Amino acid sequence: MGFYGDRIPPHLIELTCGMSALTPLRRRACAPLAGRVLEVGFGSGLNVEVYPATLTSVAAVEPSDVGWRMAADRVAASPVPIERSGLDGECLPFDDASFDTALSTFTLCTIPDLRAALAEIRRVLRPGGTFAFLEHGLAPDPDVQNWQRRLEPIQKRVAGGCHLTRDVRAELTAAGFALGAVDVFYQPGVPRPHGALSLGTARPD
Repeated sequence: MGFYGDRIPPHLIELTCGMSALTPLRRRACAPLAGRVLEVGFGSGLNVEVYPATLTSVAAVEPSDVGWRMAADRVAASPVPIERSGLDGECLPFDDASFDTALSTFTLCTIPDLRAALAEIRRVLRPGGTFAFLEHGLAPDPDVQNWQRRLEPIQKRVAGGCHLTRDVRAELTAAGFALGAVDVFYQPGVPRPHGALSLGTARPD
């Protein structure tokens, strides 16, 4: 991955995705979680403080050692047991139907083979389980989409492979999920090409 790719993106993510303005959105995204939870793209643990009391354990999938070290204090303070349980969302080391719910926040944009990762999440969720997500991606407006396509090559280089144009809802549907309620909106105070958000749930179809 190299020095930059290994060490810099976790700090950029902490800075940009750790804004206090995102805390209410993270709380909304985490609200459906219950029981044994899989969090793909755990990062530095920015969701830990808004986990609901309905969780029994969290299996954290996080490829970055730097990100996991940054999460140490949050993990230690969590009332819910959290264990780093995998490094690669495209190949999860869990049995079929072994999680009640799953979570991703600002993660699906960076996974190289997103279809493989979504297939794995679907595989490890129990029947009737819920996948909760808060992600940025393809904007709803064509003029913003045009800017996203122009900016995406730069975004991918500086932000650890982050894509701006992934259509979260379409990708979930193609992976065999049935969408629940999904709120699509622009994050206030953020340039629209970078702030087109999708917050909602999906279930294995």
